[in-house]
Amino acid sequence: MVAQRRAAALIADYITLTKPRIVLLLLVTAVGGMLLAAKGLPSLWLVALVLVGGMLAAGGANALNHCLDRDIDELMRRTRQRPVAARRVPPVHALVFGVTLNVVAFVILAVWVNMLSAALALSATLFYILVYTRWLKRSTPQGIVIGGAAGAVPPVVGWAAVTGHVGLPALYLFAIVFFWTPPHFWSLALMLRDDYARAQVPMLPVVRGLAEAKRSIFLYSIQLVVVTLLFAVLKTVGNLYLSAAVLLDALLLWLAWRLLRSEGVQRARPLYLFSLLYLALLFAAVMLDSVL
Repeated sequence: MVAQRRAAALIADYITLTKPRIVLLLLVTAVGGMLLAAKGLPSLWLVALVLVGGMLAAGGANALNHCLDRDIDELMRRTRQRPVAARRVPPVHALVFGVTLNVVAFVILAVWVNMLSAALALSATLFYILVYTRWLKRSTPQGIVIGGAAGAVPPVVGWAAVTGHVGLPALYLFAIVFFWTPPHFWSLALMLRDDYARAQVPMLPVVRGLAEAKRSIFLYSIQLVVVTLLFAVLKTVGNLYLSAAVLLDALLLWLAWRLLRSEGVQRARPLYLFSLLYLALLFAAVMLDSVL
């Protein structure tokens, strides 16, 4: 019984390494790219392959992040109980696990989908690990802006899986996730600024202060709204998407404005939580619009 409990705990730790909640949101954007490219429902076999490949690639990247960021994670209250930081999983095991998941993901996408989708997924992992995790995150408060490109790749992978190329609509989906990332992560950083300061991570609220972080969140929220509305001009999506975007954008701007005008950071949490719902619902609107 004790051995079974230990095995279950170890399995849970390896699942935690993949950051499944983040992966789920990334998969939603990938499926959105697929349905938009297919102008309806692509083959379920293709969807399954992209979901499995995307899950393994993103999960592997997150496992590598656990390994490389363990020194930071040990210093932050929010992350000190992560499997590698808490020394329940050795760093080398997390490294091998992350690399293995990405190799399997690449093979699945390259053999059964196409080489472009496999290359895009691998490039996202490499950019996230080598450029963001090892360099930008530790050196500049703008790291999350540039590093956000890695998280914006999944809808492009979905589009490429269906079409075999990268079209303008796919780049718009990339831009939506790219401009969504700073308001999302900086609102979280506002709540965790003491943690980031303790770990000496130069997040914007730590380096530039609360007022500048709130201003940047609001400005990037405006840019996100512009991109989401311009997307409708392409006529790739229709009135269902546009209606959803207008409603979601209005709520996002209102929450970002409330945060900007507030004194403390209490209003960062509602914006952070809504930003998760915002992206999921916006891509759900893309999917519905594509199918209907």
